[in-house]
Amino acid sequence: MLGKPTDQLYALIANEEDARVCKDIPEEACREVPRNFFLILASNVLTKLGDLLISPKTVLAWLLSAVGAPALVAWLVPIRESGSMVPQMVIAAWVRRKPVRKGFWILGSFGQAVSVVAMAGSIWFYEGYVAGGGLIAALVAFSLSRGFCSVAMKDVQGKCIPKTRRGRLSGLATTIGGTATVVLTALLFWDRGDPGIGFYTVLLLLAACLWLIAGVLFAFIQEHEGETGGGDSAMRQAFCSLSLLQNDPPFRHFVITRALLLCSALASPYFVVMAQKEADSDWLLGAFLLASSLASSVSASFWGWMADASSRRVMIRGAGIASSVCLAVGFIALMAGEITGGVWFYPGAFFVLSIAHAGVRLGRKTYLVDMAGGNKRTDYTAVSNTVIGVLLLVTGGITALISLVSDIAVILTLGFMGLAGTLSALRLREVTTD
Repeated sequence: MLGKPTDQLYALIANEEDARVCKDIPEEACREVPRNFFLILASNVLTKLGDLLISPKTVLAWLLSAVGAPALVAWLVPIRESGSMVPQMVIAAWVRRKPVRKGFWILGSFGQAVSVVAMAGSIWFYEGYVAGGGLIAALVAFSLSRGFCSVAMKDVQGKCIPKTRRGRLSGLATTIGGTATVVLTALLFWDRGDPGIGFYTVLLLLAACLWLIAGVLFAFIQEHEGETGGGDSAMRQAFCSLSLLQNDPPFRHFVITRALLLCSALASPYFVVMAQKEADSDWLLGAFLLASSLASSVSASFWGWMADASSRRVMIRGAGIASSVCLAVGFIALMAGEITGGVWFYPGAFFVLSIAHAGVRLGRKTYLVDMAGGNKRTDYTAVSNTVIGVLLLVTGGITALISLVSDIAVILTLGFMGLAGTLSALRLREVTTD
């Protein structure tokens, strides 16, 4: 039973005397804020650690090559990202019918655990494209389960955590998860040579346990009943939700801005590719992994506290840094002919870009939760994620075509895209203090 020490710790984190200054949530929910804050925090940290252990950019990519299915590597990131976004309008139509929605997050967390166990079984019992196909199929199920978590989390957080404390919750989760990632990266991958299939199978099973524990912890959250939707079919409600893009100008502006800010996520792999051309060393990949983890640890809590003051300004600052880094790296590489002469140049730039991406990601998440209430929060999340999921695939295809010209052209294109996103974010209305 969580008691007084939890209230005191929450008061310290919230930086207020009674830790009960509530905005945008009812009084009965306000009494449960400290308990819910730490349960949500713990669940988020565990799932972030799980994400590290099944990272499609590292672990799953290595596994597909190890089992003899390297041609499937190209599908990992698109399925992992877009697979959880595209079906969210239909998922949201189901979610919005229930007054208490934490069960959908628990279902999604358990679904991710089962999917990861299926990945482990695929690589342990099979090989070649049979093993690779099983892993990809399990990743599809994983992404679909993640869609339930994405829709439900924003709604549960919006009902259980006050408006001016949501940013620091996300920031703390990212900081703790990033710090643990640094430790795990060193312990699991440092100077291990070439781990075998058994090592990675255990790694996947460990990740599955993290999602199971997170789901159990989430079940103890005290969520009060909220608004519910009508009785239309899920598919019909899903398509009706798309009308928000036409009838809700502030929301449409947010979606456009978020689409332009995809640059901070899409540019990262090209920094790695260009670094490999300059120095193809084994330690370089470890440098990028540590840069990403350290960036989350160092910056996330600062972004979180800033988002509680103004999530709009966090988006602007993160987008401005991301676009500046991309343009700087692109023009320097253009003048130097892709060979910068400094082995730390690309990992350093990647570190700064990761800090910027953390700000963009946390800012737009907090902004979306703050700009809507009731069922609108669920619909906003579902519509924006579905649209962004489709645009992510389209933008990924376009950048793949541009990369046929040069990687520098991709980075410069994404830099100008981020600059447009920064200008768009400047015109967003302020929602945190509404």
